[in-house]
Amino acid sequence: MENLTSRLQKCSLFRDIPVETIEREILPHGKIRNVSKGEFLLVPQERLDYFGVILMGSVHTMHIFPDGVCTIIGVLEPGEVFGADLMATRSRISPCHAMAAEPVRLLLFPVGMAAEPGMIPEEARRRIQDRLLVLLAHENMRKEYRLAILSRKGLRERIMTYLTMQANKRHTPTFTVPFNREEMASFLCVNRSALSHELSLMQAEGILSFRRNEFTLLHWTASEIRESEI
Repeated sequence: MENLTSRLQKCSLFRDIPVETIEREILPHGKIRNVSKGEFLLVPQERLDYFGVILMGSVHTMHIFPDGVCTIIGVLEPGEVFGADLMATRSRISPCHAMAAEPVRLLLFPVGMAAEPGMIPEEARRRIQDRLLVLLAHENMRKEYRLAILSRKGLRERIMTYLTMQANKRHTPTFTVPFNREEMASFLCVNRSALSHELSLMQAEGILSFRRNEFTLLHWTASEIRESEI
């Protein structure tokens, strides 16, 4: 049986809460949910009644337009919180889709546990709310970084901006990205074939090297951008 207590302790939302409180007051409200690859966790106009810690797999948030075009706007990975941004809204109505990019395992909690007094000790609830503010601040920064990427007009500029942010986040010129090529094209709002072609040109020119979703920036130097959540 997986140690859910230690998993919650590593999650930023519960990091400051004592083990005894997690085991006696928080975990009894939790419920495990397994989601198949390609299954939607949320669709537009659906109300969020729960939030969850991702134990396994990854979740993509995306816009799917009437003409069928899909644009990935974010990715959540193990240890991150699903639904954190919607929890803080008045309506808790989703504006986008959330889909399992691979088989996903979640530990779900009712939104009321964090939003309403009475379900858990008030001190724990306030700590969760304090941590939620930090999560929302990081989510806002993710969006700022993505806007910076999409503000670049040229394909190569978008690629280099994104990959440089990834290198800065990990403090290394070699890293993996959480997307396959089609997903990366969707995230960058570019054509997949054009993306693959440009990456091949950049590799031939000695700018970078790559193998599947692992990249190395051959002329990378550390910058001051340290906390990118892209």
